Amino acid sequence: MSRPSGGVSDGGSALPRGVIVLLGLASVVVSVAGLRSVSDILGPVVLALMLTVTASPLSTWLRGLGAPVWAAAAALIATVYVVLGGLGIALVLSVTRLVDLMPQYQSQFAELRAAATRSLDALGVDAHQVQDLTGLIGPGGVAELVLNTLGGLLALLSNSVFLLALLLFLCLDAVHFPARLATAATQRPEVIGALRSFAQGTRRYLLVSTIFGLIVAVIDTVVLWALDIPLPLLWGLLSFITNYIPNIGFVVGLVPPALLALLEGGPPRMAMVVALYCVVNFVIQSVIQPKIVGDAVGLSATVSFLSLVFWTWVLGPLGALLAIPLSLLAKGLLVDIDPATRWIGALISADGTSGGPSR
Repeated sequence: MSRPSGGVSDGGSALPRGVIVLLGLASVVVSVAGLRSVSDILGPVVLALMLTVTASPLSTWLRGLGAPVWAAAAALIATVYVVLGGLGIALVLSVTRLVDLMPQYQSQFAELRAAATRSLDALGVDAHQVQDLTGLIGPGGVAELVLNTLGGLLALLSNSVFLLALLLFLCLDAVHFPARLATAATQRPEVIGALRSFAQGTRRYLLVSTIFGLIVAVIDTVVLWALDIPLPLLWGLLSFITNYIPNIGFVVGLVPPALLALLEGGPPRMAMVVALYCVVNFVIQSVIQPKIVGDAVGLSATVSFLSLVFWTWVLGPLGALLAIPLSLLAKGLLVDIDPATRWIGALISADGTSGGPSR
């Protein structure tokens, strides 16, 4: 007797393919719920892993030059600590400066609140809703907006002991990890190939995003300085950080300087900032960069955007910054690792090739 097609046979019984799909979807729901429940731990772990993977070629290079293990490990630890510490100090100083600046705009905020109230009243909005909406317009509004935007990174600073300890242990293990991968590859070549693809894709993504982020940050800083917008260095730093957010990063980085331009020079100044940001940031970050990033990491623009939405929902603000590395890790472990599922890579890649783990 022929076996039913599309089923899984075990002792004469078979599961319909639809049941298998539903079981798979249920497993995905449970897994995602588990990830959300441990997001406070998962976010720092992935960030530490990403930093270590990115900087690990330094220790490999030093070991190739004959440096002792302790020297290669110390150089790797110092590199990731300096990068993370420099970013944290710059964020804290910039946000502190912004909070100190906001009280100077009391009168401008009062005028904006009054104008918004009149406009909402004219549209027939309920009085309670008008009060709730206009209550957001105040000296703390811009500062709160920036704090929410950088919330994931600033939250890490409050848990810095865990992050620094995790980075220490990861960097110590990273010195010996190439040899361990070579040993494991003899038994599980597909798994090791998927991990290597994740590491290479993460490095390429961070390299491309960092180069474009520096270009955008310099241009934005110069433009804002020329327009006499307060704190141009802070907004340049914000542009650099939000450049790691796929597709919509420039919109997030635009809002605070646009609001300050409105307070400083009214709607004409704000329109000028928005126009210049759209010309520079939209062209670079939303047209040129996604194409290059997609070619570098093997993910289409649609998958990159959906990754941003999904991982932000799972991990919060930090998920937006880690969206591409997390998607590369998921692709490596769920798609590239199995020849039976590698065809999915052709559907989600930028160039339509299945890719697969690097040997």
